[in-house]
Amino acid sequence: MSTTPRGERLIIALIGKRNAGKSSLINALVGQDIAIVSEVPGTTTDPVDKHYELLPLGPVTFYDTAGVDDTGELGEMRVKSTRKILYRADIVLFVSDNLAFNEAELSMLQRIKEMDIPALMIFNKTDLRQPDPSSVEYCELHQIKHVAVSAKDRTAILEAKNELIKLAPKYLTENRILVGDLIKPKAMVILVAPIDSAAPKGRLILPQVQVLRDLLDHDACVLTVKETELKDALAALKTPPDLVITDSQAIEQVNRETPDGIALTTFSILFARYKGELDTLLTGIRRLDELKDGDRVLIAEACSHHVQKDDIGRNKLPRWIKEFTKKDLQFEVFAGHDFPEDLEKFAVAIHCGGCMINPMEMNRRIIEAQRRGVPITNYGLTISKVQGVLDRVIKPLYPKE
Repeated sequence: MSTTPRGERLIIALIGKRNAGKSSLINALVGQDIAIVSEVPGTTTDPVDKHYELLPLGPVTFYDTAGVDDTGELGEMRVKSTRKILYRADIVLFVSDNLAFNEAELSMLQRIKEMDIPALMIFNKTDLRQPDPSSVEYCELHQIKHVAVSAKDRTAILEAKNELIKLAPKYLTENRILVGDLIKPKAMVILVAPIDSAAPKGRLILPQVQVLRDLLDHDACVLTVKETELKDALAALKTPPDLVITDSQAIEQVNRETPDGIALTTFSILFARYKGELDTLLTGIRRLDELKDGDRVLIAEACSHHVQKDDIGRNKLPRWIKEFTKKDLQFEVFAGHDFPEDLEKFAVAIHCGGCMINPMEMNRRIIEAQRRGVPITNYGLTISKVQGVLDRVIKPLYPKE
């Protein structure tokens, strides 16, 4: 099984009518029977994820979804689940049975266009019929690249795969750097990794591991300590470290114990920059200064986890924000892939660091919030803001400002 983090996998959603051949197409693309195929319409009732190493793109996740034309009360719920998958998708493979697009297909295609998701139209079942001219005309009019294939006979599958590869987002091919560009080779960096009841036993959390690896890749000398050992670590060094990186939850103590002349930032801020969203989230953080009594605050988490006694999203953040604003606020938590459809009711959205989702999904949530007029920021920036250290922790990323 691949150990590639979920947030680094390319997400490919297969969308289309019931019995258009979505499952068959997955099998044809990967050359294996990894998806259940049946002649009975509606065999796939809920989104099913299939992991695969799709060269040259690397690790991908295919989402085989329910038909967009599903009917009845359950069918409407399945279509709703399919729409939610769009928030995660880097690429959509829209699978047609080569008949003229119906109302359900056109509605879904419009939604994909609104969300600006790269899409490839797969006119499937050329072994039975050629694509309907009106559907081809629609694709040409809306500049949707299309390929006619037969998943059953594996005809033109290589062409479809090549077109799919062309749609891969830039972040998969760019040499993104988490922190290495902020330091020189042989720099001394201290990582502060609190080990509390929320920390996974026997391992570090994913952002800490990824930052550590990036530092090692850039020839840094790295010292990892708990917040309780930071003072001793600083005292033991012959010269001050070039950079200190801490978990946001310990920022108040780390800021207090790290001399002013030493650069300081957080894992959360580094990842916000890594995923290209830092400037937008910094804009969103300003809303905390404008909150009023009765305002609703959205706490959004990208993954579901066992809630601890003093959970960051459910307990600590609401408490800190209330203390900072001195306002009577209402907080609502959405976890996992759930994201509220009624965003407009929130005065501000505060999202987790998003380490378990890919940049495309996080960016799509940010865009959706902006489209609804809701400022959005993240946990790390919020904690730094309410602790009064925001200017210091963003300075290493904007050294000339």
